[in-house]
Amino acid sequence: MFDIKLVKFDGQGLVPGIVQTPGGEVRMLAYLNRESPERTLETRFVTFWSRSRKSLWTKGETSGNRLQLVELRLDCDGDAVLIIAEPQGPTCHRGTDSCFAGEALPQPWLERLEALLRKRKATAARDGSYTQKLFAGGVDRIGKKVVEEAGEVVIGAKNFVSEPSEQHREEFLGEAADLLFHLQMLLVSQGLSLQDAARVLRERHQQRS
Repeated sequence: MFDIKLVKFDGQGLVPGIVQTPGGEVRMLAYLNRESPERTLETRFVTFWSRSRKSLWTKGETSGNRLQLVELRLDCDGDAVLIIAEPQGPTCHRGTDSCFAGEALPQPWLERLEALLRKRKATAARDGSYTQKLFAGGVDRIGKKVVEEAGEVVIGAKNFVSEPSEQHREEFLGEAADLLFHLQMLLVSQGLSLQDAARVLRERHQQRS
């Protein structure tokens, strides 16, 4: 739980905020004053303090490329805030995803794939591609593929155990990749993501440790 009372603001009443996507990509750094976290938690869109304009500003308020809040975390010393957020478009004013990366550092692959799947889902009735046909078929059709791929993964694992060759290793990994892809499709079809499932695993681990 984020506690504003634990934040160590500097002499100007500011603290740096680092924006990171749920998939781990660092997007930008800006500054927060005491009101910024409150506004962010209230609206669920990331709000900073503009040092040049001397006022609050919500990222993407003019461009539409907002940052939808997932979680606020304070670092161990209390003098920096990690802002985990879902980007609604490019984050940098230059039009790139990250202010740090430009075009050199790719977005984490699973997150990029999820963004592509969401686009395909939005146009499911307008195209004849494989993914869009599955989305159009809904939970039943996608779920059937998840079950099929899970069976193929088990067969691939058994083949790899009985004959640990490079061929069987690659076949096993290929089936696992197919399962992961279709599981991600199933989650996206319900407005969820692999990050949501990973969060449940993390919370279970924290409860038992």
